[in-house]
Amino acid sequence: TLGGLSVPWGQQHMALVASLLPLCPTSHLPTLQAAFAHLALAFRCDMFTLQQRVQVEKRARDAAEENIQEELGQCRAALERLGRSCANAGCKETLEQLQHNLAVLSAAVERATSAAEKLGAVHQEARMSRAAEVMVQHVENLKRHHMREHAELEEMKRLIQQNSRNRQLAETQGEAAQCSPPAPLLQGSARRRVSIAVIPKQLL
Repeated sequence: TLGGLSVPWGQQHMALVASLLPLCPTSHLPTLQAAFAHLALAFRCDMFTLQQRVQVEKRARDAAEENIQEELGQCRAALERLGRSCANAGCKETLEQLQHNLAVLSAAVERATSAAEKLGAVHQEARMSRAAEVMVQHVENLKRHHMREHAELEEMKRLIQQNSRNRQLAETQGEAAQCSPPAPLLQGSARRRVSIAVIPKQLL
C-alpha cells in the first residue's frame, strides 16, 4: 500500500523467501520454482511504486535533516544570547566548549546520516544477492533440464532412424525373397529333366 512505501511489499516478500529458502538444493526443483515465482511477483509489484517510494524517502530524509539543522541552529542562537549576557570568564569558557561540542555534534549527525544510507544500501544488496542466487539456481536448473531433454530427444531420433533403417532392410530382403524361387524346387525340376533325358537312351 502507499501508506507503507518505506517498507514495500516486494521487499518484505523477498526477505520472507530468503529466510524460508536457505540455499535451496538444486535437486529440489519445485521449491526453487516456487521461490523464483514469488521473487518475480515481488519485483513486478515493487516496480509499480518504485519511483514514488524514491521520492517519498527522499522527502523524508530531507525533512529529517532540516529538522536536525533547525534544532542545532536554535541551540547555537541560544548559546550566542547566553554569551552576550554572561560576563564571567568561566561561563564564557563553558559556552565556548558548548559551541565546539555543538559543531562536533552537527558533523557527527551528517556522518551518521551518510552511514545510515550506506547501511540501508548494504542491507538491500544482501536481500538482492539472496534473490539473485535463487534466480541463478533456477536458471541453472532450467539449463540442466534443457540439456537432459535435448539428450533424450537425440537418443529418440537415433532409435527412430535405426528402426527405420531396419524396417527398410527387412522390406528389401522380403522383396528379394519373393522374386527368386526356392532352392529345393529348382533342384527337383533339374532331377526330373535328367531322368527324362536318360530313360530313352537306356531303352535303346
